[in-house]
Amino acid sequence: MNVQQPTVRERSDVRVFADADLVARASAEFFIDSAARAVGARGKFAVALAGGSTPKAAYELLASTAHRGRVAWDAVRFFFSDERCVPPENPESNYGMANDTLLKPLGIDPKHVFRMLGEDVPAQAAAAYAQLLTNELGLEPVLDLVMLGMGPDGHTASLFPGSPPDAHDAELVEAPFVQKFGTYRITFTPRTINAAREVSIATHGAEKADALAHVLDGPFDPVTYPVQIVNPHSGRLVWFVDRAALGLAPDT
Repeated sequence: MNVQQPTVRERSDVRVFADADLVARASAEFFIDSAARAVGARGKFAVALAGGSTPKAAYELLASTAHRGRVAWDAVRFFFSDERCVPPENPESNYGMANDTLLKPLGIDPKHVFRMLGEDVPAQAAAAYAQLLTNELGLEPVLDLVMLGMGPDGHTASLFPGSPPDAHDAELVEAPFVQKFGTYRITFTPRTINAAREVSIATHGAEKADALAHVLDGPFDPVTYPVQIVNPHSGRLVWFVDRAALGLAPDT
């Protein structure tokens, strides 16, 4: 007898907020709490940062005077869940955005930041980053927190619709060609994401509502909605979404 797989909503913690600003604040608070848990248990906090507008707002909050004292920054090791194939100074660089909004304002030691080399040959950059992960975190690397977002098409990191997102799970990092953009990306595979102790997905906006409804409550179809593949093996998955992304009217 076939057992129906639980929906994403059933196997994750979905937290709903009035607007994008509150999503960013909740995401920043989760980062702070996750860091405290990791440092308290193991003395370090290994986090994979994400690109996008919501993470950017969260990074700005974390670097603000009100919050910067709430994290033991010397114990944090910064990784990246995906990257565009551009140099770090390019406006499209995920590292560049995180550096401008979080790392540089906090004066983070560069030795504690491990960026994907988007300027290198994509396949070589992916292989080099996989080696870096094993060097820093062991043969089966486990991050304390992987931060992700979700696009209007249901993609996450640089896992886009059209092919099984776990097709390259023999690898830790891959360099897929993204047809819709006509370019390569560098990205964690689901193997790496789902090994994490905690995964957070932050998304907002009415343009996400159709995809999010299918992702959270629809059948398992990660070829169409790659974010559905996110399911930490022994960790937890938390969503931070606003009412618009759920197709709900604003609070009145």
